[in-house]
Amino acid sequence: MQKYTHWTGLPETARGASVAMGNFDGVHLGHQSVIDLARGKGPLGVVTFEPHPREFFAPDAPPFRLMNAEARGHRLQKLDVERLFELPFLGELSGMEADVFVRDVLVAGLGVAHVAVGGDFRFGKGRKGDAQMLADLGRAHGFDVTIAPLLHIDGLEVSSTAIRKALAEGRPGDAAAMLGHLHRIEGEVIHGEKRGRALGYPTANMSVHGLHLPRLGVYAVKVDVLSGPQAGSYHGAASLGVRPMFGDNTPNLETFIFDFEGDLYGKHLSVALVGYLRPEMKFDGLDALMAQMAEDCTRARDILARA
Repeated sequence: MQKYTHWTGLPETARGASVAMGNFDGVHLGHQSVIDLARGKGPLGVVTFEPHPREFFAPDAPPFRLMNAEARGHRLQKLDVERLFELPFLGELSGMEADVFVRDVLVAGLGVAHVAVGGDFRFGKGRKGDAQMLADLGRAHGFDVTIAPLLHIDGLEVSSTAIRKALAEGRPGDAAAMLGHLHRIEGEVIHGEKRGRALGYPTANMSVHGLHLPRLGVYAVKVDVLSGPQAGSYHGAASLGVRPMFGDNTPNLETFIFDFEGDLYGKHLSVALVGYLRPEMKFDGLDALMAQMAEDCTRARDILARA
């Protein structure tokens, strides 16, 4: 997949794509239905925005994103997207009128052959543009627009909001049913306090800054090591939270990878939440903590063997 972070001065080989357009936070089944409508009409592309417009206009709002840009890119690549146009939602683009966006970005910049959007798509300054306006502007500029209806499963609308709710309630399986894939947290392994190593459970620590937090607690997880000599797929148990045994801490994700040896600092991991085991707890001493960790790992192995 070729990634572009601008819309001007693109090589001719980047133009002429059939694109799905939206924020695609989570790349859930509804998003995938939009992407599918863009297939077969030219090289498959996705137009999205970074930072998410909601982050740009409300920087002090609580974190809401299901995935960072890295995780979104990996998921889109798995869907055989050939060209990712991750446009900077800053300055000029953030204040661009809807008709100017179509003229300058989609037509003059990207030279799109076709655009697919969801029925609730909004664009342009003040969110004045909607899917029907895009279709009308597309006809005027010589490209077709396909509008995907909102997707429902068992009568319920598939949405990022519903997925956030499922995750916040510790229901990763329900979230996965709407996503069409396991919810993943991706990023670089950073240095932590190394307490797990001292207890016999070395963990890979990752920041969750800027992400919507699933229910804090311990999970059975699948782990993809994305870089380095240990690259591959593994099973493990992960603690998402603030580590109440050790004071007041910033939330992070600590993953113990089963049957693994090696240095992961600086490597990139993708951690998939498979099953929720228990909430965070404060124990009466390290012996009680270690006994619970052993039980957590046993339960996680059992869940993952059946997953």
